[in-house]
Amino acid sequence: MSPILLFSIVIIYFAVLLLVAWYTGRNSNNESFFIGNRNSNWMLVAFGMVGTSLSGVTFVSVPGGVATTAFSYFQVVLGYFLGYIVIAYVLLPLYYRLNLTSIYNYLNERFGKSSYRTGASFFILSRTLGATARLYLVVNILQEAIMNQFHVPFWITTLVILIMILLYTFEGGVKTIVYTDTLQTTCMLLGLVICVIYILHTMNMSMADSLVAMGHKGMTQIFFTNPDDRSFFLKQILGGAFITITMTGMDQEMMQKNISVKTLKGAQKNVMTLAFVMIGVILLFLFLGGLLYLYADQLHVDAVGDKIFPALALNHMPAFMSIIFIIALISALFPSADGAITALTSSFCIDILDIRQRGNLTEAQQKSTRQKVHLVFTFIFLLFVLLFKYINSASMIGVILIVASYTYGPLLGLFSFGILTRRRVKDGVVPLIAIAAPLVCLFLDTYQAKVLGDYKIGLELLVLNGLLMFMGLLLFSKPAEKKLF
Repeated sequence: MSPILLFSIVIIYFAVLLLVAWYTGRNSNNESFFIGNRNSNWMLVAFGMVGTSLSGVTFVSVPGGVATTAFSYFQVVLGYFLGYIVIAYVLLPLYYRLNLTSIYNYLNERFGKSSYRTGASFFILSRTLGATARLYLVVNILQEAIMNQFHVPFWITTLVILIMILLYTFEGGVKTIVYTDTLQTTCMLLGLVICVIYILHTMNMSMADSLVAMGHKGMTQIFFTNPDDRSFFLKQILGGAFITITMTGMDQEMMQKNISVKTLKGAQKNVMTLAFVMIGVILLFLFLGGLLYLYADQLHVDAVGDKIFPALALNHMPAFMSIIFIIALISALFPSADGAITALTSSFCIDILDIRQRGNLTEAQQKSTRQKVHLVFTFIFLLFVLLFKYINSASMIGVILIVASYTYGPLLGLFSFGILTRRRVKDGVVPLIAIAAPLVCLFLDTYQAKVLGDYKIGLELLVLNGLLMFMGLLLFSKPAEKKLF
């Protein structure tokens, strides 16, 4: 496949994004950037969030993992569904009642300034690591498929892509992202469906025939029943639920789109629509993974993991399929990066710099500060993508879930303690507890064979981390003197 043609497709795609950004970003202000003036259509937000939730990692790693973990990832997705219910009917009512721009303002209202800054800081760390890991995977594929042919270094490819993202989010922020994510989710899902249809047609198989063939290779098993195994279904479902509660419901990037919807009811419709759509979409990704391995066997291609989809689409399919793959891939790339940079900018400006509460700053000065922070986070993304290039893990979805277990645990403990109890916490010790809980989890994970025997810690590490945070807060708290939220 000609790299010049693929490169041209990327440029045309980006030009379309710029056009959408120009149209939606006109007359934008700080409220547009942070929460879309609370005027977003819930259907657009719900559909666009599918792309944000999936990302390039899902597009490549979920199908690639079928050979080693079969369809077990669907256990996690069932947990996602339970998590979305908690977000819709527990967290969203809280955020709307307090009329929050940053969801971490709840921690300020509930506990105090140290807790507030701790929550925001852990979000910034978590989202930076997660988003850059997702970004690295897709940039690396584009590098190998296109830019290596032009002898362009990896860091320049990454920088150019980040500049592209910066250009179309710089003015409109959330207001623009709601529309660009809708466009990109459409392209990604169309690419997924077309790839499935093409492989089935090429192998002359029906869906039923292909499922039988996958079953013979042991790729269709969903539920795993060994309690000691990392893939034990209760671990996966429980872990999936808490991953969604934390990585969506306690994540400023995801929730700023929800709270940009006019009403609580609309935001709840958005979340529950997303919950049902995700089940169908992930099932289709897993099915595609099985098809890819069947197709690879037929062609005697030995690529596995994150490499199998790019290897087949770019080297063993017609040119039009390569183009569809690239469009779908970059459609998965941009929603996971643009929203992250925007949310990190919002959180740092509001939660750390406190620009909206500083009465001495005009609207223009706030905007100038916001834009400088936006530029700084773009540079930070560049550094972290280069770090992941150095690490070069075979499966980035595993890396992301592990990172989330450590960094989102304190957020889980903080929000849970605030919602489930009425106790007052010694605000000054909260940062210390938030650091101690992940360190204890790291010790247990590192020495689990000696401490736990045959039991292998999986996604429940996030729950354990949150529980340790909760217990630490309980230890340094006292009964409330007056009624709280």
